[in-house]
Amino acid sequence: MSGARSFLVIAVAVLVLVFAIDSFAKTDYRKRNKEIFTEMVYSKAGESFSKSDVLPGGVTMQPLVAGVIPRGTERFAFGPGQEEAVRAGKELTSPLNGEDTANLDRGRELYGIYCTMCHDPAGNGEGIVTRRGMLRPPSLHAVRATQMADGEMFHILTKGQGNMASYAAQVSPLERWQIILHVRNLQEQSK
Repeated sequence: MSGARSFLVIAVAVLVLVFAIDSFAKTDYRKRNKEIFTEMVYSKAGESFSKSDVLPGGVTMQPLVAGVIPRGTERFAFGPGQEEAVRAGKELTSPLNGEDTANLDRGRELYGIYCTMCHDPAGNGEGIVTRRGMLRPPSLHAVRATQMADGEMFHILTKGQGNMASYAAQVSPLERWQIILHVRNLQEQSK
């Protein structure tokens, strides 16, 4: 009995001590605790595209590791360059039906957002950027563009070509096909 009694006395004493310290500390539970290792709370966050002394390449925005496919995207089995674009033209076909007005409307909307600044609304390559010193892009009504396979155009939207940057990060694969559908519609209207 004396072992249980001494344990009980020690437990009560510890409890009284904890409550006494708590009452003297006047803890305000609405505020943050005392910070000991402040580096964990106030870490130095790097801004995207800023310089870094720690990361490889000296920038915070790191490229994806080879072979990584981000969630929500599809694997694109074609590399950059003209030969790969031609190969994509032979191997890729549009999954969309040209008669579907919803896809045509969405393609027109996306073209207006992403393409008109360079290619202009009619596709002549006279967008507003050409008035501000950018090189004029080729007309979407030129023979090369009208004879280009849909898969090749999809490759250009995905990987970029010449002065045109890749739009893979901004426009999903389905949306790229919708833009191509709108471009084909523009080409048909100009005949």
